Amino acid sequence: MNIFSFPVRVYIEDTDAGGIVYYVNYLKYMERARSEWLRQRNLTQQGLFDIGIQLVVHRLECRYIRPARLDDELEISVEAIDRSACRLGFHQQVTVRGEPLCDANVDIACVESSTLKPVRWPSALAAVLRE
Repeated sequence: MNIFSFPVRVYIEDTDAGGIVYYVNYLKYMERARSEWLRQRNLTQQGLFDIGIQLVVHRLECRYIRPARLDDELEISVEAIDRSACRLGFHQQVTVRGEPLCDANVDIACVESSTLKPVRWPSALAAVLRE
């Protein structure tokens, strides 16, 4: 599948007192990139909420390689690598000037909003995932 890329600049609010990005912010950057990946496919989190669907992180495996720093221009990649009836696996990477900083595999589950039980992908999203 195609690799989508989303730019992020590191601001002071993202860092500790030493100008190093706080580890949880990498996960936030990845979440933003996955949301933009959806948006590029004419889908939004709000649109899914409106039809009673939520996408939730089911499993996450993350490896931190080296730190990002204040004012770095990061690229956050999103690559859908596998899917099932109600799960989608992504490989994501945070890089600066092509150098890897953080690498993750993220499994997203499709759940019904009121019950939080797994459900099949809605038709609009399933069509996008087949492409």
